[in-house]
Amino acid sequence: MEWEIFKQFRMKLRNAYELELMRQSGQIAAAALKKAIDAIKVGITGLELDKIAQEEIYRLGGDLSYKTVPGYKHATCVTINEQVVHGVPTDVKISSGDLISIDLAVMYKGWHTDCAWSKLVDHESSIEGHEEKKRFLQVGEEALWNGIAQAVDGGRVGDISHAIQSKVEGVGYSVVRSLVGHGVGKKLHEDPQIPGYGQAGEGLKLRSGMSLAIEVIYAYGKSEVVLDSDGWTYKTADGSLAGLFEMTVVVGRDRAEVLTCLI
Repeated sequence: MEWEIFKQFRMKLRNAYELELMRQSGQIAAAALKKAIDAIKVGITGLELDKIAQEEIYRLGGDLSYKTVPGYKHATCVTINEQVVHGVPTDVKISSGDLISIDLAVMYKGWHTDCAWSKLVDHESSIEGHEEKKRFLQVGEEALWNGIAQAVDGGRVGDISHAIQSKVEGVGYSVVRSLVGHGVGKKLHEDPQIPGYGQAGEGLKLRSGMSLAIEVIYAYGKSEVVLDSDGWTYKTADGSLAGLFEMTVVVGRDRAEVLTCLI
């Protein structure tokens, strides 16, 4: 059975030429995301952040992956506070203490990469809740790197999932279980699914050359989400804060190669 499952994915192993195109796609995505994240400040709007990211993607020779999503018209998804994913950029001004997540994907010569990051907006340490919000984001970022560390040849999807879940839920936060990471490459969303929860040693066996978008989608409170009236934005059902960290990686023999690293 395992071999039958693997045969479904064997064509998804990237060759050297494809990997080079994905690397270039990832470099563009990382540059655009970093520019947008660095521009976050009190008073800026999601639409302005979206424009910054879009202009950078085009300047660097990329195209918008979200063009391939029917009905979506933006370069990014921008989520604020209790919003989880797929937030439509708006003209609402960002306030001090808001938690902002930007998710974007780039297509370069037919190859997609996907990444996201969360940031706390200009919040003084003396304000109540500052340290807890910082801790919340730190846990999400650490969970992402813990998951990425498991993306090695011979491992299992469940190893990635378990590493994320252990970090997030080990400190009392919740993994959002209805939303998952995914394969990425010729299409923005491909198999296999990469949940943020699961059992180590279970799931599809990983092979060098698989390209994955590993995501940490989590909430301060409970894991349930609801769809907003705009038909796109998911938010936490209990109104608690949500965070989002995502990188596109290629499974390696000894360690994963991160294609969208912001550093």
